[in-house]
Amino acid sequence: MLIDEATITVKAGNGGNGAVTFKRNAQTAKGGPEGGNGGNGGDVYAQGINDIMALTQFRYRKSVRGEDGVNGGKQNLYGRNGKELVVFFPLGTFASDLSTKQTFEILDTTTRILLAKGGKGGRGNNEFKTATNQTPYYAEKGEQGEQKRFFLELKLIADVGLIGLPNSGKSSLLSVLTNAHPKIGDYPFTTLEPNLGVMNGLIIADIPGLIEGASKGRGLGDKFLRHVEKTKVLIHCLDCQSANFVKDYETVRKELKEYKTDLTIKNELLVLTKSDLVTRADMKRFLKIINKLNKNNLLVSVYDDRSLVELKAKILELTQK
Repeated sequence: MLIDEATITVKAGNGGNGAVTFKRNAQTAKGGPEGGNGGNGGDVYAQGINDIMALTQFRYRKSVRGEDGVNGGKQNLYGRNGKELVVFFPLGTFASDLSTKQTFEILDTTTRILLAKGGKGGRGNNEFKTATNQTPYYAEKGEQGEQKRFFLELKLIADVGLIGLPNSGKSSLLSVLTNAHPKIGDYPFTTLEPNLGVMNGLIIADIPGLIEGASKGRGLGDKFLRHVEKTKVLIHCLDCQSANFVKDYETVRKELKEYKTDLTIKNELLVLTKSDLVTRADMKRFLKIINKLNKNNLLVSVYDDRSLVELKAKILELTQK
């Protein structure tokens, strides 16, 4: 199951406490202070990973915590610093600090971004001795590590997005264009989460079917509209067998515009799917109709190799623009 949003609490490690000890051994009955400093708490970082399922770790786990610093010891021994914690987020994840409203995006797999700073270790009593106070009986406690809450939102980094109403042939196209194996069925909402495939190095995303009102939360498509924001090309799939595919087209375009206006100005290829199920006369009639909607169009069947070759070539052409 794809998890594409989560709210988590991030707690950095606390600093270790400074020690209050004095030198005592067979040779020294009343030695001076020798309490060591506490170690610093571990920082918590975010880093990208090429795994769109990485947010699944937060399906039940809602918090992460850095390691605490170790307390200082006698003989001026410093406590060990807490180990830093690196949390891996999928590329394309936006993380928003719910307190400051600051947002950053995970763009690569090498850059580390600090989520929460570990607390500083406290000073031992050896740090507090002075000419007038040579036996301090106090030390510092370690500082608390930062604690923050983040809202995580994944926006798939795909080159091409397959969009359309439920059961418009998107999943079937993805399966023949790439090596992906999405669930396919002749009923609405077969696709319950985005599926990805790769064609000639291009990532293609099959987005769950949109319905009227999707941009306002109806159906399954609303929460996945974000996944087409980063695409270079939108392939708008229309079912040849639809009673009114012009209305279908307008419905989806309306939802895209209401969700985010610039989605409607992306490179778009209009694909009339399942062309093997209609007559040649109907195909000619349909072409005249879709030419009025978008000159950039194709009639395609997953059983017609020639139409698939043409579709692949068109996708490659559009992604180069």
